[in-house]
This record gives sequence, C-alpha cells and structure tokens, in this order.
Amino acid sequence: MAEKSSEYQILKTEQKALEINLNNNIYGTFAEIGAGQEVARNFFQVGAAAGTIAKTMSAYDKNYSDAIYGTEESGRYVCESRLYKMLDHEYELMEERLSVSHKDATFFAFADTVAAINYSRTIKGNGWLGIRFQTTPGGEPNDLVIHTRMLDNNNPQQQEAVGILGVNLIYACFHYANDPESFIRSLNDGIKGRVMVDLVRLTGPSFKHVDNRVLGLYLVKHGLTEVTIFDENSQSVHASEFLYKKSLMVVRGNFKPPTLVTADVFMSGFNQFIAEETVDPEKAFMITELTMDYLFRESGRIDVEDFVNRADLLCALGHKVIISNCNDHQALINYMGYYRVLNLGLVIGVKELQQIITEKYEQNQDGRLLVAMGELFTRHIKVYAYPKLDDDGSLITAANMSVPEGIKFLYKHLLDSAQIKDIKIFNKEQMSILPWEVRESIAAGKTDWEDKVPKKVKKVIKKKGLFGYKKPNK
Repeated sequence: MAEKSSEYQILKTEQKALEINLNNNIYGTFAEIGAGQEVARNFFQVGAAAGTIAKTMSAYDKNYSDAIYGTEESGRYVCESRLYKMLDHEYELMEERLSVSHKDATFFAFADTVAAINYSRTIKGNGWLGIRFQTTPGGEPNDLVIHTRMLDNNNPQQQEAVGILGVNLIYACFHYANDPESFIRSLNDGIKGRVMVDLVRLTGPSFKHVDNRVLGLYLVKHGLTEVTIFDENSQSVHASEFLYKKSLMVVRGNFKPPTLVTADVFMSGFNQFIAEETVDPEKAFMITELTMDYLFRESGRIDVEDFVNRADLLCALGHKVIISNCNDHQALINYMGYYRVLNLGLVIGVKELQQIITEKYEQNQDGRLLVAMGELFTRHIKVYAYPKLDDDGSLITAANMSVPEGIKFLYKHLLDSAQIKDIKIFNKEQMSILPWEVRESIAAGKTDWEDKVPKKVKKVIKKKGLFGYKKPNK
C-alpha cells in the first residue's frame, strides 16, 4: 500500500466515462433509486455507451422497488441493506442472462439509493452507492460500497454531484485497484467540497490485500470526511447503521500502546456514562478515537504501518474505532449530531481538557467566547475527565486544574452544571504507567512492560513484533 499521491492526476468526468465506454471488456448494468439518476446519464452523454451498458433502470416508486428487491424491515430505502439487495439482484441477472453471450466481458452491476435535499430541507442529502464487479472475465466478483453526504444547497446540484461520484467510483475499480490512496483520492475528482464520503468498504477475492481501515484513513487524510469508523473486526461501518438515536461514549487517546491505564479509562468512563439518568445502558456504545493529529504528531507524516499497528491493538481489545480530523471535538460533535446520537460522552485526560479550554479562550478574544463554548458544550454532551498524577504525586482533576483567568467563570459554570465531570472511580496505583516508557522497555528487550499492558495487547505486540520487540533466543 505504498503512497503514490505525488503521481496522481485529476481526470475529468467525461474522460473517465468515455474511457470506460471504449473498453470493450467492461460491461454492466445500472440500477438507481431516488436522486441517483445521473450516473448512467454520464455514460450515455459521452457516447459509445452501447459497449458498456447492458441495462439501466430506476425503481423510483416504493411499490415497484419492493416488488423487485424486497421490502425493508426498517422502512428506510436509503440504507446499506437496500444497496446490497440491489447489487445481489442485478448481478445475478447479469450472470444469468449474459454469461454465455458475453463470456469475454468483465461484468459489473452498479447500484445506488439516494435521497437529495428536499424543498423543506428536512432531508439534507445522503446516499449509498456500490458496485459489484469482476477484475477478470469469469472471475469471482468484488464489492465496493460507499456512503455519501451531499453538501450542495439545492437538489439539481446534489444530483449532479452524485452522478460524478458514481463515475469516479466505477473508474476507480477498474483503474486504481493496485493504488489504494489514488483509489480513494479519485472519488473526489470534480466534486471536491460538494460531497462527503464517510464510509468505504472494498471486499472480494481480488482485494484480500486491501485493509479497509487504511482506505478509511485516506478518506480523512484527503478531506473526503472528518470522521469514519471501523469495527472490532476491522471492517468499515457507518454511524447511521448502529448509532441512530443511541448513546455513545468516545475515548480519545494516543493508544501507542494501550496500557492498563487505558483499560481503566475505558471501564471507569463507560460505567460512569451508562449510570447517567438519560442513558439507556442497553442502547449505549463505547468507541475509541484516533485523530490525524495524534498520527501526524510524532513523525510529521502519516505512517500507515504505525496506524495499522494501533488499530490492531484496539481491535484486539474489542473496540470500534473512529478515525477523525477533529482536533477539538467540535467536528466530531457536529457529525454525531447529524445521526441524532441522543447522548454523547467524551472521555479525555485532564491535560487535553486543559488544552481545549485554554485554546478556546485564546482563539475567541473577539467577544465570541460564549458562542464558542456553547457550540462545544451542548446539553446532550458531557465531558468526563480522567485525572493525572502531578510531579509531586498529587492528583490533577477537572475540579482543580488551572485555567486562564478570563474563562474561570465559564469553566466553573460547566463544572457546576455537570457538563464537565471528573471520573470518580479509577485505579491510582496504575496511573504512573506511561506509554512511552512501555515502548522504551520493549525496544530495550526488557520484560517489565508485560505487566503494564492488557494481556491481549501483549499478545499482539509479541506476535507482530511491535515497538522493536524481538523474540528471545531459545
């Protein structure tokens, strides 16, 4: 997965569509629901579409759609499960009807289900797009699925953007299969700033070497989204599919590596979160967060291997992971608000809390301080601060940490209103464990680090040889 971004060139939509049309080996169908009616049009418009398009269709009416693809238990038509039903149905028809007459063709079935912004603006515009495709004639198919949010302010522009995004998606499958970063970057061609792509999932026999977590990292790196999520099985997941009207606790950290202190943060923070009156423990989730800032901070660049190692450690502990570009949590809060997360708990160390409060004060000396703080600390959000040992052995907490004089009155209000809370139960004996000391111990060939990390973390470190670990000579 070597980066090739310096070699990447943006291609026009028309050029991509025509190039595919002129390739006699690529042949497939288009099925589009809702606002996604523009993808096939791009291929028709440039000419030579007969060499690419076997069929196009639109099941715009729900009754017709149900008759073809089946009903949705959730009642939602713009959803991941709908897209997969469309891909299953359309690809099966391709194989059934054309495998003999077009035995030398590389088949694909493209599908999308999209809701563009409506007149009353109660729908802001989002959709699922996917393609099931072969890389060789007669080969087993692969799936590429993405979720998008459209950012244009009117319906025609959103439809146009979906059309371009669909062309980009199809082109990427057949031209950037061996260059994951260009694969992701190309989705933005011609529509930068007009769409957000916050999930990408590429699976199949031709892409066993592709780590979808890395594709998610590239989404954030190249500005297609500020937030993307993968689960404990390293598969990309979307907030709308498991967080809608649920409660979420987010733990941000360096996780290099997760130590016993980290495990204590997870347990104590989540227990306090689900004890809140407004939180239903049966509908509450915990998720970890890796920010681009943390990944960029140490080496001044995004080290993909370093990212994968941290992701492996968190997945081994059984946690879903957010990759974000949300340095002060504001963008994360806005993103989760879009999916109507009922309660959002943010667990951070007091050092980071102090940094956030100080930066808000210093960056809003123009009279916007109240507004800036109000945007960060809304009524659905609580910040849980994990204490820190001072050099003299005393505890630094949210209640006693120092803040700039000019913001003390606001900070006291946040404490009094319980929007910022100290984590009450924690293991003080483990608080002296520091990740950098663990890494140094591993690199030095010592064994004392093994008692400072969870057993599952120790197992991954030894198996993968992380942080300079070398197996002892027998």
